[in-house]
Amino acid sequence: MSEITPDLVRHLGVLARIQLSDEEVEQLTGQLDVIVDNIAKVSAVATADVPATSHPVPLQNVFRPDVPGDMLTVAQVLQNAPDAADDRFRVTAILGEEQ
Repeated sequence: MSEITPDLVRHLGVLARIQLSDEEVEQLTGQLDVIVDNIAKVSAVATADVPATSHPVPLQNVFRPDVPGDMLTVAQVLQNAPDAADDRFRVTAILGEEQ
């Protein structure tokens, strides 16, 4: 049996600024008791020879090598542009005349 009491649950409710009814205190007392007992069981099983893990399956980098490939020509890049000038995209000014 763990050390979770209704008074402790009420105190935790005050710390968390949660107003708890008597029914909620009783329900949470049982739930927190089960949680603490399960944590104690896991702590009893964990040993020093078991390495800590952050993921159950070992991960590896799945990125492909960064190798430059064939590049598009300027004509290919601009072929679907609505407007182009001097081998560049042409867009309307958005900053105003003072810029």
